Amino acid sequence: MPVLAQPPDPNPRTPRLRCPPGAIDTHVHVFGPKTVYAFDPGSKYISDDRLPEEQIALQDTLGISRAVIVSGGGYGPSTTHLEHTLAAYPQRFIGVALLPEGATPADIRRLGRLGVRAARFVSKLHGGHLPEFSLEVARRVADAGWHIQYYPFRTELAENSARILELPGEIVLDHLAHIPSAGGVSQPAFAALLRLLDTGRVWVKLSGPMRCTLEEPLYPSVTPMARALITHRPDRLIWGSDWPHLNMNGRTMPNDGDLLDLLLDWAPDEAVRNRILADNPARLFGLK
Repeated sequence: MPVLAQPPDPNPRTPRLRCPPGAIDTHVHVFGPKTVYAFDPGSKYISDDRLPEEQIALQDTLGISRAVIVSGGGYGPSTTHLEHTLAAYPQRFIGVALLPEGATPADIRRLGRLGVRAARFVSKLHGGHLPEFSLEVARRVADAGWHIQYYPFRTELAENSARILELPGEIVLDHLAHIPSAGGVSQPAFAALLRLLDTGRVWVKLSGPMRCTLEEPLYPSVTPMARALITHRPDRLIWGSDWPHLNMNGRTMPNDGDLLDLLLDWAPDEAVRNRILADNPARLFGLK
């Protein structure tokens, strides 16, 4: 049976960090109204309504200009909810879609006109019903000028880097590549991540630190990995909140203002932070 997702902190704190103009949150999900959009039968979770208006209010609190909606696993490979949301709020959202295997070039062009800029694959090691890895779909979206977002599983990169690089075009790895922070920066998976960054084709989202550890907020064991990535390739990094922080049942829900302020510790240099928050995602998503 799917689990009802714990809600996000309803009182996001105004962060100390001042975002630059054009800052983008590159990883959010929205849901509902549930009376209109049904959850996929294969989803591990269901969620109360987390409507676009609530997400836009969070953007305003954080000082963010717009956000990237990553199709939630709750809707499986259906793009209906994503399409409707992008059509209603074209100035505030960009999209990343979980595409069915049968998605045609015409489907991809139609989604692109609505603001979808990438297709997402999820490692089969996460389990579930989501699109895992399709070179054929990847070629279709690359032909449309999209990139691929991939959510690895734990230490997978240590053995799977070559397979990831078979994907055409630009590749974004979600949630600090999901590498367990307990292993630190000397573990093989992290070394593989640095090598992937150095290909010039791979990006990493500084998002979801709670996916790399079971620590309480603010996830101190993640800090050395984040700092090492920022030192190594600040030009290949983007930031995301991962709001509304699904699959956190039984854990302390982080405050979104605190999550953004982690960048003050991870990237003390304001110019580097501004690059991660605004310049890099604008380049990746073709906004300039």
